[in-house]
Amino acid sequence: MKISGKNLRRRIVRATNVPTHISIPIGGKTLKGILSVPDNPVGIVLFSHGSGSGRLSPRNNYVANLLKKNGLATLLFDLLTADEDQNYYMRFNIDLLSTRLIAATRWIMELESLKNLPISYFGASTGAASALKAATFFGYRVSAVVSRGGRPDMAMEVLPFVQAPTLLIVGELDSTVLDLNRKAYVRLNCTKKLEIVPGASHLFGETGKLDAVVTLARNWYTEHMNPNP
Repeated sequence: MKISGKNLRRRIVRATNVPTHISIPIGGKTLKGILSVPDNPVGIVLFSHGSGSGRLSPRNNYVANLLKKNGLATLLFDLLTADEDQNYYMRFNIDLLSTRLIAATRWIMELESLKNLPISYFGASTGAASALKAATFFGYRVSAVVSRGGRPDMAMEVLPFVQAPTLLIVGELDSTVLDLNRKAYVRLNCTKKLEIVPGASHLFGETGKLDAVVTLARNWYTEHMNPNP
């Protein structure tokens, strides 16, 4: 099912097991997304993808599907257009990517059936930096942030101002990223936790490791998701 951003605003998004393919108008651009809403959602998680990735990321879709089974609505969307994604610089433009995430968050806040749901972020790789930077914009209106193998160090200057409870998940074997996360962790002044998944590499491709990420993320969201003020 495909719905444009304008038409979606006019209707109430109803629970469905079929993901809704949507178009989000942002700053003169149109970004493609996949919105999934379970019965009686307790919150919504917006995904912030890493460089070269997008709404079709198999790992993030796997995570999103399991979160939906636990009562969380999910939005996976492309932070860049197809043309923009060909530009190496734009893939790492954290200011631009966080601005897009902020705009998508505002768009969700205007949907009649979703606007009162607690909002959280799930950032993967460089997308974690965008998620954390966007979280500083919304303050406590973002209930929680989860980073999977993320690069929070790419948003080091804003980390002290993050208010949303933040969970950093890193694979034990991802030594370089683990070191960067430890340095970033010290900069965070919010409720925070660093979880190291034993035997996992950067992509958590080992058997059962991505499931471990989902369990950690689900528990973090459940603990910290509160109705938006």
